[in-house]
Amino acid sequence: MKKVIITLLTIAIGIGIKIYEPNIVEILKLKGFDQLLTLNDTKTSETAVIIEIDEPTIEQQGQWPWPRDLIADGIKKAVDHGAEIVVLYPLFAEKDRFNKDEILKEVITNSKVIGTQSASLKGKGDLVTRGFAIVGNTEEQWFYRYQNGIGSISEISKTAQGMGMITTVPELDGVTRKIPLVLMVGDKFYPSLPLEIARVIHGAKNYRAKVTEAGLSSIYINKNFSVEPDKRGELWIDWSWTWPIKSWKEESWGDLTGKIAILAINVEGITNTIATPAGTKLGHEVSLAAWETLWNDNKITRPYWADLTELLFFCLLIAVSALVADKGNKLLVGVWGVVILLVPFSISYYVFNQYQYLTDWTFSLIFGTLFYGYVVYSRFVKEFKLKQQIKKQFQSYLSKALVEKLQKNPELLRLGGDSRELSIMFTDVRGFTSISEHYGENVQGLTQIMNRYMTAMTAKILENEGTLDKYIGDAQMAFWNAPLDDKQHAKNAVKTALSMLGDLDEFNRSIAAEGVPPFGMGLGINTGMVVVGNMGSDQRFDYTCLGDAVNLASRLEGQSKPYGVKLVVGPKTAEYVSDEYFILELDTIAVKGKKQGVNIYTVLGTNKEIDDLGFSYARKDHNDMLDYYRNKNFTSATVLCERLTKAFKGDMKSYYEMMMDRCREYTKTPPPANWDGVYRATSK
Repeated sequence: MKKVIITLLTIAIGIGIKIYEPNIVEILKLKGFDQLLTLNDTKTSETAVIIEIDEPTIEQQGQWPWPRDLIADGIKKAVDHGAEIVVLYPLFAEKDRFNKDEILKEVITNSKVIGTQSASLKGKGDLVTRGFAIVGNTEEQWFYRYQNGIGSISEISKTAQGMGMITTVPELDGVTRKIPLVLMVGDKFYPSLPLEIARVIHGAKNYRAKVTEAGLSSIYINKNFSVEPDKRGELWIDWSWTWPIKSWKEESWGDLTGKIAILAINVEGITNTIATPAGTKLGHEVSLAAWETLWNDNKITRPYWADLTELLFFCLLIAVSALVADKGNKLLVGVWGVVILLVPFSISYYVFNQYQYLTDWTFSLIFGTLFYGYVVYSRFVKEFKLKQQIKKQFQSYLSKALVEKLQKNPELLRLGGDSRELSIMFTDVRGFTSISEHYGENVQGLTQIMNRYMTAMTAKILENEGTLDKYIGDAQMAFWNAPLDDKQHAKNAVKTALSMLGDLDEFNRSIAAEGVPPFGMGLGINTGMVVVGNMGSDQRFDYTCLGDAVNLASRLEGQSKPYGVKLVVGPKTAEYVSDEYFILELDTIAVKGKKQGVNIYTVLGTNKEIDDLGFSYARKDHNDMLDYYRNKNFTSATVLCERLTKAFKGDMKSYYEMMMDRCREYTKTPPPANWDGVYRATSK
């Protein structure tokens, strides 16, 4: 539930940020647009040439501003080289101090020249408007509007065939990405320089603009040319264009036939520079880039559906990220992280490359990555804590390999009241009284020898994938098939018991040199359904198991002593291991506290080991002995016990002696007529 709330909260916050778009978010979006706007391959213009008044030209002709007759000579030279239109980019707002304005006027009158003007705060010179027929009645709210402007002197403005605005409108970060194709000064409309060039080329006199409730939808020049800007009449610029550049001082400017020659200044300290996505550009380069975008019908737009689509994509990205981070495996988590980094930009790139649509990829990328980083980190912390909990909880009673396996795959762990079939083993020390007497008041010595014994026996439990449940005085409890699945749990339990008995012999040999009495051991193993998990109180709990099968396992260990065997196993354990281990049924017994009898067994070793020793033939005699016993033929049972004592040598001697004593007792005092053959134990 917490994860769902965090995910929904993130989506809600993201939607709020996207809608209100604080400055930092808007700047990031614009920087993302820059990556798209500069992706196109560089293209060289075939429509325009820059005639540049550069530093060498200034050195040759003298300081700026020049006498206007020199400007007039430049216009004539461009026309003589075949230029169709000459754009006089410098804005001449003051009269010529050399009184050459009339010469310039005469040349402009006889040429196809377009001059420039700009919006400003104070105003200067003569602004020339152009007729705009507006279709719609909400036009003014959509246009950039200024109080004043700077125009060229009347000799230029009233003579030139066109006058275009060179005003740029930088974005929030100071970068110019688009220009207004038309703007207002006062209550009049003024076209931009690129729009005026298009009008003059097409020989139109006026413009027609369509304005709807959603903003400016189109600007119409004639039936052959119209443009669809954004709602404020702005044109997104394609910054991939370059132009041939000729120095003003060059004797020949080459063939300018049919081209637009733009006379411009590129002199440090005079030329205005503008920040663009493609770096710093000169003012005339910005106007030319806009012209190329307009003329080549490169309709770069920010579609009306973009904001909503970006929001939906963001919500989907967050939802999938939460799902992957919570449910996905490590490979999927890593792959999805790469997807978040690549897909938003890839989609935006594809849409821009195919349709020239500008979409914001930065929002989904940045906020999606931050959210994904958070949820993955949260998962990492959760898994780390779980691994530490597993290590803390299980390192005392699971092997190191099993603990590491659980840490790598915590999903293998089933905690808290899980009903499972386990094989449970109890062990107890035999001969503890003599060992205790040996040490007398040397408590430290007794503690050390018991620790050595417990360490040796515990090692076998852990080596065979068992779970050490607890120490109960000098006894141990262990089980198999939890917390990790173990299909061979019964066999592993029996294998462990036999290994412990083998190690006990070695242990006794080692302590015999120290004069310590030998340790004996009794073991009981039972297989059955139990409840396993964390048991205890809120203050302290252990991973353990509970159930009748556990109690029976404890009782079976207690019966190993009276039955004279080292290992007693329950019926299901015997069933599960009989294909590999040599099993002998001992009796049918109702352990203390139970009325129902249960068959109990012992294990003498593997089937192969018993075959190699030549004992397997005696199994039939053993089973016949039990049949005689249960059918009250105690004499025949006694005879077979005597024979079997010799067959199994010392391993079963005490058991058969116990059975002979019982048969003799029943011979003297026969059991009742309804005797069911079940021996009812009076001790644990």
